[in-house]
Amino acid sequence: MGHCGRRYRSGRAVDLRRRPVGRFGDRLGQNCGLTFNTTGVLGVFRDRDGFLSGRAFPWWITIPSYQSLAEGRRWHFFFAWLFALNGLAYLIYGFLARHFKRDLAPTRFDLRNIGRSILDHLRFKHPRGEAAKRYNVLQKLTYMAVIFVLLPLMILSGLTMSPGVDSAAPWLLDIFGGRQSARTIHFITATLIVLFVIVHLIEVVLSGFFNEMRSILTGWFAVRPEKTDAKRSEP
Repeated sequence: MGHCGRRYRSGRAVDLRRRPVGRFGDRLGQNCGLTFNTTGVLGVFRDRDGFLSGRAFPWWITIPSYQSLAEGRRWHFFFAWLFALNGLAYLIYGFLARHFKRDLAPTRFDLRNIGRSILDHLRFKHPRGEAAKRYNVLQKLTYMAVIFVLLPLMILSGLTMSPGVDSAAPWLLDIFGGRQSARTIHFITATLIVLFVIVHLIEVVLSGFFNEMRSILTGWFAVRPEKTDAKRSEP
């Protein structure tokens, strides 16, 4: 089965002939790493011809669909530059329109009430009335962290892993302490951004999917009245 020190691709199957068993992380020997019985998707899945294949993710959710590190890197760089240019346009708009200062910068009042906001989120209590027209303190802090910390770190750490960029900007290696450190930071920030997107989508569903999507696409948002106002309006 090998010995500790030998590396395998994340999600590689360790037994394709019997019961499908997947492994995540580096396989450092027979008893090293994390193994799990797959469901036929992660680690082990059936390819287009119906045969078991040992890859981390199935062909129908990967770009390219076939196994090619070179082509995968090209697609990665394509989406990376698309991502970076889109982020740059958003930053320019955010500063020119004063969106960051007006809508995202937390006030002293927000910070004093952060405990209440955490409690409301834990109880899945969503704002009504005037409070629904602005971001709460947790949203503000999260957006600021993603925009000004996670996204720049992901872009810079990605550039640091490029030998061509390092030759033109060697100071990037000094900032991140080498390419391996930059790679680690790159994966951590990417994971946190994916987690942010997942939580964001869950909140969209919980707070009213159609109302939120209508707001995103058209800018029109229906504000639910406060409970006290609703009681007062009753005859």
